Amino acid sequence: MSPEALSELIFNIANTLVSEGKAGTLTADLIPPQAKFAVMRPKDRAHGDWASNAAMQLAKKAGMKPRDFAELFAAELTNADGIKSVEVAGPGFINITLDSASAAAVVDAVLEAGDTYGKNDHLGGETLNLEFVSANPTGPIHIGGTRWAAVGDSMARVLEANGAKVVREYYFNDHGEQINRFAKSLVAAAHGEETPIDGYKGAYIDEIAKRVIDEANADGVDVLSLPRVDGGADQDGNPLGEGDSEQREEFRKRAVPMMFDEIQRSMKNFRVNFDVWFHENSLYSDGEVDQAIADLRARGDIYEKDGATWFESTKHGDDKDRVIIKSDGNYAYFAADIAYYRNKRHRETNPADVAIYMLGADHHGYIGRMMAMCEAFGDKPGENMQILIGQLVNVMKDGKAVRMSKRAGNVVTIDDLTDAIGVDASRYSLARTDYNSPVDIDLNLLSSHSNENPVYYVQYAHARSCNVDRNAAAAGITYEGADVSLLDTTADGEVLAALAQWPALLREAGDLRAPHRVAHYLEDLAATYHKWYNVERVVPMELTDPEARGKQADAIRIAKAPEPARAAARLKLNDAVKTVIAEGLDLLGVTAPDKM
Repeated sequence: MSPEALSELIFNIANTLVSEGKAGTLTADLIPPQAKFAVMRPKDRAHGDWASNAAMQLAKKAGMKPRDFAELFAAELTNADGIKSVEVAGPGFINITLDSASAAAVVDAVLEAGDTYGKNDHLGGETLNLEFVSANPTGPIHIGGTRWAAVGDSMARVLEANGAKVVREYYFNDHGEQINRFAKSLVAAAHGEETPIDGYKGAYIDEIAKRVIDEANADGVDVLSLPRVDGGADQDGNPLGEGDSEQREEFRKRAVPMMFDEIQRSMKNFRVNFDVWFHENSLYSDGEVDQAIADLRARGDIYEKDGATWFESTKHGDDKDRVIIKSDGNYAYFAADIAYYRNKRHRETNPADVAIYMLGADHHGYIGRMMAMCEAFGDKPGENMQILIGQLVNVMKDGKAVRMSKRAGNVVTIDDLTDAIGVDASRYSLARTDYNSPVDIDLNLLSSHSNENPVYYVQYAHARSCNVDRNAAAAGITYEGADVSLLDTTADGEVLAALAQWPALLREAGDLRAPHRVAHYLEDLAATYHKWYNVERVVPMELTDPEARGKQADAIRIAKAPEPARAAARLKLNDAVKTVIAEGLDLLGVTAPDKM
């Protein structure tokens, strides 16, 4: 019997007590939904397999003492199938012990469901637009963006496991001053000049500059001979922006796609695949910025002052109003944000019911204006728009911070990290910590084959379970004759309980946007499995050390050799663990090796 089944049983008992007039002043409308009845694993196993505080939740509404109300629940639970015993403890806790067959039923549930065990559709019917990474196309993905890649893709997988339709989206900031600075840096590098004060540094700038020159030459364009004078027009007669030049524009139009390609390659190699690659520049070229401003103007949220156009965001909780068209006629950056949100909510293909933004730590000040804009469009902040702020990543080696990248200067890039520890360790280590907290990445630890390395520890549990399968097959042990009620040892019970908690954990990870909970669960399951492996056997242990032979060794072998029905049941338990670990690792975008 799973925790969910117990929650449902307790919910039904509460309604039965009301209908039979045994629940005092409690009425059916005061009983919370089934999911609100928490069933927990007691810290002290002497208190049973599971515990509930349902009586304490409802006692006040019933006008009864919690312990007295708990006794009513206990009487009903004692008569339920699969429950061995029930006791009331403390102020009103209900402690439940299952019979072995009921506790072990989770094994067959896992094996029957396979990699869909625990998955559900409670977020079905919603389209969630999940935007993450969205680094400027002015350089390689740095370590902060790498964290968002790991967390964002894992979050998308977890949300999909809960039934949501998820649109993974990358927003290319290919419009504005940062692109101009990028182009200026490339021009300077091409001429062997010092990097502009506000420019980008790193060997990659020299690489891209050379690639632009080579590509232009192949097209018959001598890019270095183009005018470097500011202003003017491009080859099609379109006016160039302030501070621009024909040469800089040539570098821009060729280099930005090169960075797009590099970013896309890095994401693909990191096992992150986006459904939408959205270009900021399209918001301007397609007139969506003007349309979004017109919509807000029609809603009464736009006004003119000091020659500029303002969004009256204070009407919707922001701390000050925001300029969206500056007095010189240029758009403020926030204008694109307004248009982009409107686009997400109203696009023809997969319009977002919920737009989730994953932003870096330096964007915390954006939340107020973004939520104000959401409300101005008639939506609900926190529901239709959700903003997640990630914290910093520190990369450590030999106890010291790693800062230098050979290619990108004073940063660590996605390729630096994966070259050092691989994709599995990179993704797992970045996704296992709550994005609200800073994280230290210890390169020495994550490249080691030790139990202190969390990704190795979990992957080794999967590899160990695969080895058990191979040994069982060699010994002729199959599922035939399995009796899961024989899974009645303490170690068996710990593994069974861990497996039973996976569905609730997966649901919680989706609702809380918390993929790190999956990693923590996997580490707990792996620890429980490793302990089980060390004390229980599927295949009889063979001692090969001549020093260990004799009566004592024979006694050890006999003690470690389970009867066929128990061995078959343990094989099923082993495979249930293997199934859930593989499923959990896949949700984190990490492989589940069968050998290590």
